[in-house]
Amino acid sequence: MERITITIDDDLLTEVDTLVAARGYTSRSEAIREMLREAAKRVHLSDGAAPCMATLTYVYSRGLRDLPQRLVDTQHEHHDLGIASTHVHLDNDDCLEVAILRGPAEALRRHSDELTAQRGVRHAYLHLIPVPGERHVRSRRAHTQRHGSR
Repeated sequence: MERITITIDDDLLTEVDTLVAARGYTSRSEAIREMLREAAKRVHLSDGAAPCMATLTYVYSRGLRDLPQRLVDTQHEHHDLGIASTHVHLDNDDCLEVAILRGPAEALRRHSDELTAQRGVRHAYLHLIPVPGERHVRSRRAHTQRHGSR
């Protein structure tokens, strides 16, 4: 690990110290490393072809017309992006779904938008995680060969 020296103004240092205390970092260095990782992730994800893992979390009203079926249909249309999903009944009306996805950043964003823009879906959050150095070339044909053709 390399050691570097940085110079920052007092106000920014106060912000760093506040972050260290609030998040429980063991040092300023750990907090700054995390900030740099987040900044690098944003740059990496600006490339729509960047390979990623993702979680898509959303809540929806199960009683809203055919919403559950439309959500399932959308997931099947993008089956090549899905790895797994979990469905939780929050109460008599609402469900929480968490999908684990893998694919190019832009494809994951489009899929997320298609699911979560539907009326009755709320509290949606897509968390993209770059997979550096991975070459994500997974065609529908390869996916079908792995799981058998229909």
